[in-house]
Amino acid sequence: METRQLRIGMIGLDTSHCDAFAKLLNDDQWQHHIPGARLTAAFPAGSPDMEMSISRVGKFSDSLREQYGVRIVDSVAELAEQTDGILLTSVDGRVHLEQFRQLLPYKLPVFVDKPFATTAADAEQMLRLAEEHGIPLMTCSMLRYAEELTQALELTDRGKVTGIDCYGPFYLEETAPGLFWYGIHCVEMLYRAFGAGCSHVTATTRGDHDIIVAEWKDGRLAALRGNRVGNTRFGAVVHHEKNSLPIDPRKGRPMNAILLESILEMFRTGISPIDPAESLEIIRFIEAVNESREHGKTVSL
Repeated sequence: METRQLRIGMIGLDTSHCDAFAKLLNDDQWQHHIPGARLTAAFPAGSPDMEMSISRVGKFSDSLREQYGVRIVDSVAELAEQTDGILLTSVDGRVHLEQFRQLLPYKLPVFVDKPFATTAADAEQMLRLAEEHGIPLMTCSMLRYAEELTQALELTDRGKVTGIDCYGPFYLEETAPGLFWYGIHCVEMLYRAFGAGCSHVTATTRGDHDIIVAEWKDGRLAALRGNRVGNTRFGAVVHHEKNSLPIDPRKGRPMNAILLESILEMFRTGISPIDPAESLEIIRFIEAVNESREHGKTVSL
């Protein structure tokens, strides 16, 4: 079995996820430290037309260099030449396709942080390029790995999972339309429970609140509730045939630690734990929800 420490590279130093991953990998005194890999180099990137991106690049670049000993490099090429796997963390989903293209010659496994893309066309092209070039590719939100959610879905004495209701903040960002910015976290919890197969969605928006009802092809129903009034708590209720269980993502091990373990396993094996078809459908789902938010009508996937 391969025991050599993995050298991890990072692209896009404009999100708090950068610090979180760096601490998990490079702070060996932390209780949640993940051994076997180290964040060794990073390329800042940043989107000049997105304030939430460009305003944070300097802060996170300094933090990674000064607190975690990460080398800051000047190009994607320089990064790829000295690493074994890539965390593509750029907060701007619009740039992921172009950044991924730059990585193609190096054949490195890549994790793309949410949102994978902001159009289904971009998502489809990234998955096609990954397949054509033999590049292991994984994408998701850390909410997918909430420990209570995993435990609820693994129960065998409650009957089948018949539904799920998810809630959380649905903050909006002009460069990441509708649910692509924050609502995607709830969408990931939904797809962790149901998998692919959504038929249609209907969204109702009233001021700072949204409710989305989604029906799967087998008749299962799910609901998403989002707000923009300051309630930042995520959660869900998983409905089984014999019971319903509340889910608090804050309980249990840190979600980003569980996610990172899964990413590193993918880097080592070349096999993503998430079906690419499901990752693509999540983007199509959000596009359909965004369309329904505009007029309130049901939109088919």
